[in-house]
Amino acid sequence: MHDIIDTAVAAGNFKTLAAALTAAGLVSTLKGTGPFTVFAPTDDAFAKLPAGTVDKLLADVPKLKSILTYHVVSGKVMAADVMKMDGKTAKTVNGADLKITTQGGVKLNGNVHVTKTDIDCSNGVIHVVDAVLMPS
Repeated sequence: MHDIIDTAVAAGNFKTLAAALTAAGLVSTLKGTGPFTVFAPTDDAFAKLPAGTVDKLLADVPKLKSILTYHVVSGKVMAADVMKMDGKTAKTVNGADLKITTQGGVKLNGNVHVTKTDIDCSNGVIHVVDAVLMPS
């Protein structure tokens, strides 16, 4: 079993996320012991951002780091655990909360859908999301 970074890279649809994690200096953290839960946006999720947004974020490391750590929760939170959190929040590594709803599938902050769950890693778990989460 691979760590979160190696698992995401091997999947092939997280190239933008991997580049962003590298630019933000977070690769070594997510290769660490953890455990971490990562709500990972795919390349398609990043492509939904307005044109030029990814390039601007890659050039603004503090903002990029804030956004990326908003996708990470400490601990290994499996889908069955998330399903018990309807209407609750989860504290992210960024320090801000993610609102969780489970009506009609798991959604974060009301409009970001979890599309694939429980990708088990040696240091946590990845849940795939269909959009980039933005802290307020």
